[in-house]
Amino acid sequence: MPKIKVAAIQMVGRTGDVSYNLAHIRELAEAAIKENAKVIALPEFFTTTIVYDKRVFKSSLPPDNPAIELLRKLARENEVLIGGSYLEMRHGDVFNTYVLVKPDGSVSKHDKDLPTMVENAFYIGGNDDGIHATSMGRVGTAVCWETIRKKTVMRLKEKVDFLMTGSHWWSPPEKWYILNGFFEKMARSNREYMAAAPAELARILGVPNLHASHAGRIDGRILLLPTDKFTGRFNGVLLGETQIVDNTGAVLKRMKQEDGAGFVTADLDLSPSAQTLEEPERFWIPRLEMRFRFFWHQQNWCGKAMYKHAKKNKWLQTYRFDNNE
Repeated sequence: MPKIKVAAIQMVGRTGDVSYNLAHIRELAEAAIKENAKVIALPEFFTTTIVYDKRVFKSSLPPDNPAIELLRKLARENEVLIGGSYLEMRHGDVFNTYVLVKPDGSVSKHDKDLPTMVENAFYIGGNDDGIHATSMGRVGTAVCWETIRKKTVMRLKEKVDFLMTGSHWWSPPEKWYILNGFFEKMARSNREYMAAAPAELARILGVPNLHASHAGRIDGRILLLPTDKFTGRFNGVLLGETQIVDNTGAVLKRMKQEDGAGFVTADLDLSPSAQTLEEPERFWIPRLEMRFRFFWHQQNWCGKAMYKHAKKNKWLQTYRFDNNE
């Protein structure tokens, strides 16, 4: 198969500022298009960064929205395949929806299966297969911690030609002086998991992977109990690791957290190859340390309680562009 110029975008977004983030994404996508990219991966949550902050409850979008309009305009005018995820409200609930827009402007969607930790406060999971038929091949989509779960391997294995994935992978909280050593060790392992994830999934599935991400600071609160009456300060960073990976698992291009906003491009064969890494017989692909598994369960518990509270109290609202421009 002839190689195609592809791009993966790394953004530095703002919490709760959908208007700014769409303008930021448009600028980066247009720059990638000028370099002749025909497939463009956007990050998870390209409309708002996620932390416990009440502005996020008001940052979802309806099914027909300006984010999709932007991607359809870019896709049609430039004959590109482009996709990323945002918070979408449907029938009173919110989902983390990966939207893939094809060169003809047609749209297909995938809802992330399990929210990660604090994300549970803002949306619920979906149950589709995340496979999209396109003129360039069968595209598998997955975001953030979906990319490190065996469940994702099972839904995509031998069913896709290439991956378009994204993340919004945050660090542990910084400068909690009483727990500094604990979180510093956690931060080192966390970076290793993030850096390895795109290539590991590509090797297990035997397909190329376009992985887009966030960089920059992330500041807000952290839920300590299943109520927002007991929260701690959260100051951290988003880890970057935007990567273009070929069908053997080789990382062709990479952006780290310190590289900030931008994009990488590569000429890529978008066809599958042989599996070069066996999937493990466990829930997580990496062997997650106990501290990560503890926070997974503790933060999921807190976040799910806050989602129920937010829904009951009508905090879940779509973004008002007219009030935020």
